[in-house]
This record gives sequence, structure tokens and C-alpha cells, in this order.
Amino acid sequence: MRRLAPALALGAAALVAVTGCGAQSTGSLGNIKLAAAEAVQQSAQRAGEVTSYSADLVLDATGGDKGASKVQGSLLYQSKPQLATDIKLDTITFGGQNVPGGARAILTGETVYVKSELLNKFAGATKPWVKVSLSDLETNEQAKVRDFMAQVQQFDLAGTVKLLTTSKDVKAVGTETVGGVETTHYSGTFPVAEAAQVIDPAKREQLQEKLSRIKNVKFDLWSDAESLPRKVTLSGSEQNATFNLAASFKGFNEPVQIAAPPADQVGDLPENHRGN
Repeated sequence: MRRLAPALALGAAALVAVTGCGAQSTGSLGNIKLAAAEAVQQSAQRAGEVTSYSADLVLDATGGDKGASKVQGSLLYQSKPQLATDIKLDTITFGGQNVPGGARAILTGETVYVKSELLNKFAGATKPWVKVSLSDLETNEQAKVRDFMAQVQQFDLAGTVKLLTTSKDVKAVGTETVGGVETTHYSGTFPVAEAAQVIDPAKREQLQEKLSRIKNVKFDLWSDAESLPRKVTLSGSEQNATFNLAASFKGFNEPVQIAAPPADQVGDLPENHRGN
């Protein structure tokens, strides 16, 4: 499982992604005029009602000890009838070094399927996909997979937009078309310490650790006439380290097809990689 953990972390990172009073600026959603802070609140509420969607994601980071990094890919997400995600990372670069073949992770029920050339090399897997079921793992390893599942649930569309509601300076900056849909563009910043207070207490430490060197995160939100968030960008910098995350969303509450890979392409994680 120690070899599998980086692949799971990649999937969680891809979702990373990404509540208040504030500016008096107003923006237009359809024919309704709303204060910018209220519009962000409505977008967060609408995001919380979404049970399925698809997204395109790009994360760029520079500086720090590991140098430049980039993760680019897409995901499908559903929360009902059970949590399921399909994460495709076409580009993965850490410290200027590319991860060959990218990675893909499918989570359905209590099973995670991972496709990664790097994982196969280290784990000695003989099939393109590796399957990990909670029942196959020791108790401490089950906790790691469950933590990954919890991260998927926490850093989803609704969780990301909820962070923005802690902004004290959000304002409307105009209207733009995103993915063929007319949207209102909002911009502002949110304090990491306050944003951590609006998410699940069990995940506050994770958020603060990920953004430990950044006090304020700049964001942009593009919200459509139904207050659905069509695009979110997050960025920050501190001590010569920067990050930029862009996520575009579509297919709200539409059926998604998330299925396990063909059985003949799936192998189990080798025994010597299941425990400590």
C-alpha cells in the first residue's frame, strides 16, 4: 500500500481544488441583482445540491523545494446512489520530471482501481489496472483508503465553493461566457485560517497543512444564471512558492458513467505491497 499511496494522493490532489459578508459591489445573475457576497453564498448553496458533474482541472505550482509541478486532467463525480469518481490525470510533472503515462483512478463503492505505469513498475503488477478493496487490507491500510475517500467527498465542487464564502472583499467584475454559458465573474480573496473553519473539522488540519505558507488565497468564480459555479480558479504565493488551480465544471446533475475496468485488465495489488 505504501507504493499505492502516491497514486491515491495524486487523485486527491487533482480534486484539490477547490462563508460571509463583504463587498457592496453587485453582479447580475439573470434578471436578479445580488450583492457579490450574497451571490457567492447562493453559488455555494447550489453547488451543495449538485449530485453529479464533470470537470476539467489544471494545477500549476512553482518554487519550493521540489521545483515546478503540473497536474492536468479531468474527472467525473457522483455522490448518489453511492460515491464514485473517475479521475484521469493526463499530465503529471513534479520537479520538472514527467510521470510517464499519467495516471487514472476509479473509485466505486469501497474499491479503488488505479492505472499507473509508475505504480506497476514499483509494485510489480502484471495487469494495466490494480484493484484495492478495503477487505483485502490491514486495518491501518484501510484507514488510508478511507481517508482518500473522505478527501474526495470533502474537496468536491461544494466543498471548494464553500471556501469562497469566507471572503470579505469579493466583488463582481463583469460578465463572461464560459463553456458557451453566460456567467457573472466574481473575484476576491479568502483567509485560509477562516476558510478552514467552514469545512469538516476532521479536514481542517489537512487544508491548513496544504496551504501552510499562504495566509490568503485569491479566487475567481464564474457563476451562471442559476447560480451554478461554471469555473473556479484559486491562486496564492508565499516565500517564492506559487500555485494556480483552475477547475471548469459542467454536466450538473446529469447521469455519469463510472464503471470498473474490464475484469481481464485488472489485477490485485501484489501481496508484498498490501501491508507495512
